[in-house]
Amino acid sequence: MSDAQEGRSLGQLVASATSELSALVHEEIALAKTEMRQSVSRGVAGSGAIIVAGVLALFSLPVFSFALAYWLEAWWKIPLAVALAIVGALMLLFAVVCGLAAKSLLKKIQAPKRSIASAKESAAVLSNAKPHPRPGAGERPAPGPVSMSSADRETAVGAGSGGATLEK
Repeated sequence: MSDAQEGRSLGQLVASATSELSALVHEEIALAKTEMRQSVSRGVAGSGAIIVAGVLALFSLPVFSFALAYWLEAWWKIPLAVALAIVGALMLLFAVVCGLAAKSLLKKIQAPKRSIASAKESAAVLSNAKPHPRPGAGERPAPGPVSMSSADRETAVGAGSGGATLEK
């Protein structure tokens, strides 16, 4: 122990340790906030980059479609209108395949059966619960603590969980 801490009482040492622990917790929270801000800003930047990439890919689709149509026309000597129709049909075929794949994936979605069953079970338990009687509008609650007889205390202790209602 250092010379400065030797003359301090136990209460002073506990208070010092408590304040240092509190400061440490606050510093850890501040560090976590800073790290979260950095992560969020990186996530926002990454999301923005993905959105820009998607928009550029979407805009490039007509360009590549026309390029494919002109290639068909130039290399295979297909009339331009037929080449454009072929490219359009290929894109429509691709869209149909993607739509059918999405439909089959969406059919596999199921309701959360366990969560629904658990919620129904909880609702059934809560609907059978008896609320504690409350004083009416004109009645006043009994002042001060209510004394219990020894039989009531034994019933309360033997009731088990803390949320059980006691009835006589």
